[in-house]
Amino acid sequence: MNDEEVIRRRLLIDGDGTGDDRRLNALLKSFVKWCSSDEPEAEWRSVQDRMLQHLAQCDFALAKARLTSTMSAEELQNYETWAKKIEVDIATAKSNIEKTKADLKNARTIRRNKIEYDLLAVVINQQPDRRNTNEELKQLHEDLSALQATQEELEKKLDMRRKQFSVMFSSVYQLQALLNESDDEMMDVSLDDMDTAAPEGSSSS
Repeated sequence: MNDEEVIRRRLLIDGDGTGDDRRLNALLKSFVKWCSSDEPEAEWRSVQDRMLQHLAQCDFALAKARLTSTMSAEELQNYETWAKKIEVDIATAKSNIEKTKADLKNARTIRRNKIEYDLLAVVINQQPDRRNTNEELKQLHEDLSALQATQEELEKKLDMRRKQFSVMFSSVYQLQALLNESDDEMMDVSLDDMDTAAPEGSSSS
């Protein structure tokens, strides 16, 4: 028997340390003395009463020890139950904390995105409407097409004017040449007339 078993038995027998072990030893000595005694009945009756008294005290201590042991076992079971419940509560609290952290992170992300969306909405609202922009762009294309058509028409007119001026200048040059030729012929005719008229004048004189 090891020391722990001896101590455990002593605690069970002695209970709260109120002398139950001594009572058992005294009871055992009294019993041995009572068995080997040759005293009169009155004497061993008193010894028997003392033994019964010691035995009752031991029974009471044993019942008390059993109740204490049962209560301790129940308390230990309660402590284990509470410990398990506390462990479950701690695990639940940790899970809730992690979930709260994740929710907080998501909330921060949503808030940051909302701020960015609001800023983008402000910038977008400051820009012209797509429909109006498309209409203005369409109008600009129409104006550009009209200007290009006008430019082409003007270029055609300018080309025609160039051709007309070219024809006119060619006609002028031809007319100038004809006029020059006419002047030369007229001058030749005048000189011939003068040469012919001069001898007639001299003969009449």
